[in-house]
Amino acid sequence: MIKKIVSGGQTGADRAGLDVAIRWGFPYGGWCPKGRRAEDGPIGGQYVLAETPSSNYLQRTEWNVRDSDGTVVFTFAKVVSGGSARTVEFARSLKKPVVHLSFAKSYSPEVELQRFVTGHGIKVLNVAGSRESKEPGLWKRTYECLEAAFFWDKAHPGILGGPGEG
Repeated sequence: MIKKIVSGGQTGADRAGLDVAIRWGFPYGGWCPKGRRAEDGPIGGQYVLAETPSSNYLQRTEWNVRDSDGTVVFTFAKVVSGGSARTVEFARSLKKPVVHLSFAKSYSPEVELQRFVTGHGIKVLNVAGSRESKEPGLWKRTYECLEAAFFWDKAHPGILGGPGEG
């Protein structure tokens, strides 16, 4: 199972990865653009991230892919586009495992995520995907998926089993 979550700190999927890790006291980190740049202004100090030398989003995207064992890209869209597509391209060029989880296509994204992580022996998981402004509600769905996949026992104490079990 994973040992650390990394993300670039953008709104939406990235921030959900950081927020779920913080909630459960789980190790996290990652690269963000110089100046802690995000669409809603500077990334808050509650997120402990390293700044890249460039304010360009693509450098932090590439470095987070490079420094992780595998990447999950969350969207509502059935096909990745924009920065999410670039994330997939970086993963492929760096020969790193990548999975696109579309909430529009996937019946059990948390199970798919568990299988991806287990199947590739991923210890450091890069969480990426669309911005909240591009796909409103993505933060919530991504957070719920990550929590169900990795923190089910903590989020639901006393309930036997969880996603993918049984």
